[in-house]
Amino acid sequence: MNQQTNIRSTADYQAMDAAHHWHPFSDMADLNRKGSRVISSAQGVWLTDTDGNRFIDGMSGLWCVNVGYGREEIVEAVARQLRDLPYYNTFFQCTHPAAAEFAEALANVAPPQMNRVFFTNSGSESNDTVFRLARVYWDCLGKPSKKIFIGRKNGYHGSTATATSMGGMAAMHGQSGLPFNGFAHIDQPYWYGEGRPEGLSPEEFGKLRAKQLEAKIDELGEENVCAFIAEPIQGAGGVIIPPESYWPEIQRICNEREILLITDEVICGFGRTGSWWGAETYGVTPDLMPIAKGMTSGYQPMGGVFISDKVAGPVMEKAGEFYHGYTYSGHPAACAAGLASLRILQEEKLVERVRDVLAPRMAKLWAGLADHPLVGETRTRGFLGAIELVKNKETGERFDGDLGVGGMARDLSVGKHGLVMRAVGDTMIASPPYVMTEEELDEMAARARATLDDLADKLTREGRL
Repeated sequence: MNQQTNIRSTADYQAMDAAHHWHPFSDMADLNRKGSRVISSAQGVWLTDTDGNRFIDGMSGLWCVNVGYGREEIVEAVARQLRDLPYYNTFFQCTHPAAAEFAEALANVAPPQMNRVFFTNSGSESNDTVFRLARVYWDCLGKPSKKIFIGRKNGYHGSTATATSMGGMAAMHGQSGLPFNGFAHIDQPYWYGEGRPEGLSPEEFGKLRAKQLEAKIDELGEENVCAFIAEPIQGAGGVIIPPESYWPEIQRICNEREILLITDEVICGFGRTGSWWGAETYGVTPDLMPIAKGMTSGYQPMGGVFISDKVAGPVMEKAGEFYHGYTYSGHPAACAAGLASLRILQEEKLVERVRDVLAPRMAKLWAGLADHPLVGETRTRGFLGAIELVKNKETGERFDGDLGVGGMARDLSVGKHGLVMRAVGDTMIASPPYVMTEEELDEMAARARATLDDLADKLTREGRL
């Protein structure tokens, strides 16, 4: 693949960036003091910056570059589409070949109850669409009072106002006066992070947390509750993997209480958990499934919502026009990228590779990091992993949050050891591309251990351990 030639220096790009570019989820004053890292090219699982430094991308970009960087098949598919039809909308009784073909291809890999997809441009927009569609569904069934969404504390469903309200990120709520009315939240199934409750096994804890949904429905009134929405595995919250007892109980409650079940597959979908869908991994049958990220492997912005026959039927028959959509819904170039990415996943059997090769190896390697003095717990599911950093391994005592230990680890990992991991508080998380070789996975784990060693040395020298 041809590498981009940098026509300016790193300092020039950093100065332009600081003067004009406001980054997502960033302390801009702090970022501009440090200077942005300028990534200029990528291939496979490797990133290169404008100074020639190379990094293992342990986060697949932002959970999305599942088939790896430099896939000419996707580049060529997008280029062909741009030559033929760079844009047309899907309003006004119009479609185009790429949208029709991609919708069919997606339906072929969706759970059996899902036969339709509504195209969006991001996971946030997908969840805004879910909000509208679920409410309209109950209106069509003559139950207009069913309006409230129940989500989870520390859940993440995007950063638009509606998606932020659905989610349970306290910092996001506190900064902007959210959630809106019509949203409620229950506790997350985070056994380790919530003190490893004495006398409760993870499985017992999982059931108790699921039963909070039942209690919340009773509190709000079943006639007022529209849906429960949750990620199969919480991603941005810190790769929180629920006990196996959790999702079956959630499914039972939704079935018995006439509540729509929505699994947010924006991160978990397209093979991340070792199955095509997180819902499949946990054996549940959702009514709606927001998707994005791995949908095009990040090569074009795109999202969508899988709509079950149960929901689609009444809305199509009774609602008339669904007053909702986006200028770029089903954008031709995004559909072309999605078709090419989906073809790679299928032809190279990458979902099976995650399940049979990468997930077991990552589980073994991550478990091997659990003996480190700073590690309270490691956990994996599919090709997702988390490392809990603690001050006291035996008690699980955390570091003072003001120390920013997770941020220290992230900076050491990237800056010294050339490994991109993400810090969620003091939890280090990873979500690598599916094309990572076994040798590269071994190297990633070795770099993670070196990061932990350097972090322990730094904290000891500073008197913080």
